[in-house]
Amino acid sequence: MIVDYHMHLRNGREEIAHDTWSVEPFVDAARAAGVDEIGFTEHGYYFTQLRTLWSEPYQTERCVYDLEPYVDAVVQARERGLPVKLGLEVDYVPGREDETRALLAPYPWDYLLGSVHFIDGLAVDGEPRLVDEVGVERAWGRYFEALARAARSGLFDSLSHPDLVKIFGDRAEAFDYSEIADEVAAAGVAVEVSTAGLRKPVGELYPHPDLLAACRERGVPVTTGSDAHSPDVVGRDFDRARELLRSAGYETVTVFERRQRRQEPLG
Repeated sequence: MIVDYHMHLRNGREEIAHDTWSVEPFVDAARAAGVDEIGFTEHGYYFTQLRTLWSEPYQTERCVYDLEPYVDAVVQARERGLPVKLGLEVDYVPGREDETRALLAPYPWDYLLGSVHFIDGLAVDGEPRLVDEVGVERAWGRYFEALARAARSGLFDSLSHPDLVKIFGDRAEAFDYSEIADEVAAAGVAVEVSTAGLRKPVGELYPHPDLLAACRERGVPVTTGSDAHSPDVVGRDFDRARELLRSAGYETVTVFERRQRRQEPLG
């Protein structure tokens, strides 16, 4: 089984297009890439129903869309028999767990991805850069502290691009991944193996092989994703993702349906 569980519903020009007809080009691209099932995970900060969660200008400036058409587009495609799942990529907001849970509850999600993009007003993968403000060592520490809290929150089924803090190529010296792997395992969430890092300055998969190996030792399940914003990226570099997974000892991938997970043999 090969799944691409991280993509954003756009038209061919990478513009927001939350309608059922925009789903089909992604499905066609998945078939061509040998991907069996895809999941759409639009950023939660685009949707006005979740507006009260967001405080960063990057989020609030984009929070102008209605969530219902997005949900309907994917659900209708699923009902037409297309191999798609309904997800959302949600930025973790510390201290707002109950509110986040309540705002997401009305919708028929198959799974939810948890992400950490901002820490105290500083961006992990944008401006103003966290690493510039606090230094590389402290940035890594704070990022993984936030990721552990996201795991413990119980909000998410999988953690997307779980070492995003390395995106610019800055690395903490001899970082020990055992603590974050312990936290993720105790929380019972999956981690995502993402090919998106290959298209970023760091030029490598998320997560680092040592982090993935630590997760495997603790029985943490995995999902796979491309973070595609256009159909041509669906399933891109998945041969490298599967190679990384097998090198860490993984033989299965996680498949979600209505927030329930099962393991399927890795394709």
